[in-house]
Amino acid sequence: MARNESATESHELDPLHAQTHPVATIGNTAQPENPKPIAAKESGNVKRPGDRIFEILSTASAAIITVMIAAIGAFLIWRAIPALSNNVGGLVGFFTYSGAWDTSDTQAMSFGIPNLLAATMLISVVALLIAMPIALGIAIFLSNYAPKRLVKPLGYTVDMLAAVPSIVYGLWGWQVLGPALSNFYIWLESWAGGFFLFATYSNSPAFATGRNMLTGGIVLAVMILPIIAATAREVFVQTPKGHVEAALALGATRWEVVRMTVLPFGMSGYISGAMLGLGRALGETMALYMVVSPSSAFRFSLFDGGTTFATAIANAAAEFNDDTRAGAYIAAGLVLFLLTFIVNAAARGIVNSGK
Repeated sequence: MARNESATESHELDPLHAQTHPVATIGNTAQPENPKPIAAKESGNVKRPGDRIFEILSTASAAIITVMIAAIGAFLIWRAIPALSNNVGGLVGFFTYSGAWDTSDTQAMSFGIPNLLAATMLISVVALLIAMPIALGIAIFLSNYAPKRLVKPLGYTVDMLAAVPSIVYGLWGWQVLGPALSNFYIWLESWAGGFFLFATYSNSPAFATGRNMLTGGIVLAVMILPIIAATAREVFVQTPKGHVEAALALGATRWEVVRMTVLPFGMSGYISGAMLGLGRALGETMALYMVVSPSSAFRFSLFDGGTTFATAIANAAAEFNDDTRAGAYIAAGLVLFLLTFIVNAAARGIVNSGK
């Protein structure tokens, strides 16, 4: 009892001690309460110098990319406005005029993009129709069927197709692929020539050279194949193992596992890869410049020549010594810029919707 009284007196005589460590009495025994923790800065709110530097650099990089894209768009608009002002049909004629371009008189030019847009889209769609099934088969094989020791070598081989320069594809399509397909084109035209996609005209490219839009579509298909295959494969291999094991436990075959688990899970990645490949195909220049015979007309025939946005700009490089003439082709480049931007944005939207 005396010990408790002395303890109580000592706390009363030491107000600082009593304030810092208050005492709670339980029965006859004095028990100290849990001391209040001293306030401290949360570690999450403290940024180290390295974190600050990395944050600044990453933010600056994102800002630079945004500014560059905006600057490119502003430059194209600035250079295109004078040419569109001197176009005979104005802005409406730019989207409706389908004749041959005439930029000789810079005060009264005649130019439009319907034929360029149609040829660009037709060749790109042909490339997608050829590349997408093959890329899907490659992605499924590498992610589900190939032996582990062959996955990396085969994957590297497919990816190497993306490293081949465009001009090499152009030389291959011009000198090798086109002539090699000549007999196939003759056979196809013999029974399908009545269909508008395989019709021939007096000024169509000769089958012996194969410099038509179908050959251009095949070359583009080879070029965009690794983009689609690599994107789809990376998504397929991320299929949850639990889904695969559950399907196997229910007695599903390997193909049923792919059909019921892998494809539904990775379909958004496969489609987004196809959209990215389409963006590459829309802007391809050198390969199509060498493979497809130029033509200002568009008659919906794969056996015909054609001119895309990119090849039209490349063909007219000699006219770029005059700002107004160059502005006509820069206006076409602006449409191509917006088209590829929309396609890539759609691919990003598909990826986000699949998450």
